[in-house]
Amino acid sequence: MSDPVLLITGASSGIGAATARLAAEAGYRVALAARSESKLTQLVDELGGPDRALAVRCDVKEYDEQQAMVRRVLDHFGQLDAVYANAGIPGSEGGFSGADPEVWREMLLTNVYGVGLTLRCSLEALKASRGHLLLTGSAAGRFVIPGSMYSASKWAVTGMGLSVREELRGTGVRVTLVEPGMVDTPLFDKPPAYALEPEDIARAVVYALSQPAHVDLNEILIRPTPPIES
Repeated sequence: MSDPVLLITGASSGIGAATARLAAEAGYRVALAARSESKLTQLVDELGGPDRALAVRCDVKEYDEQQAMVRRVLDHFGQLDAVYANAGIPGSEGGFSGADPEVWREMLLTNVYGVGLTLRCSLEALKASRGHLLLTGSAAGRFVIPGSMYSASKWAVTGMGLSVREELRGTGVRVTLVEPGMVDTPLFDKPPAYALEPEDIARAVVYALSQPAHVDLNEILIRPTPPIES
């Protein structure tokens, strides 16, 4: 068999880029999707060029762009074995009483609608390969953060992960919901010193991908170790 192919959305930085690097080390060919094509091109060069990596400019909020993304991956590599729906953006301050609704709109379209479109566009290819679907949820999608639409968006991703697993039951496709706590990524201006690194999440993703076909690792909740009290 040829080396498996992993498609990552939100791949230009942070968790997505770190996952691409570790997956490439593990033998995957990687398709990297994001809005910033220049960063993706640099990453393709780093990972071994077009035989090993592919850059695809894609705004996950656009259905036609996601359809084109999956077609391009299949045309380039001839297969699609795993999809990591990772694209997401943070919310804004102000809670439900004071936040900017336009920021909400962009965030919800990316974090919820965009993830749904990734599923819609990739599931037939994953069924054909009996592949693996992974989604970036969040610890914020497991407990309530006061006044946080971002948390609500990640609750929606949690629901999608649980729901799509039931839809895919009996197809051979595995579904893993990856739920990080605070991670030091460009999404956050001032993460605490004890925050997780993107590579911490990437290792969890590659661990899930490495499991044998009869093992369906449903959820991975990853939190930073609390700081030692003096």
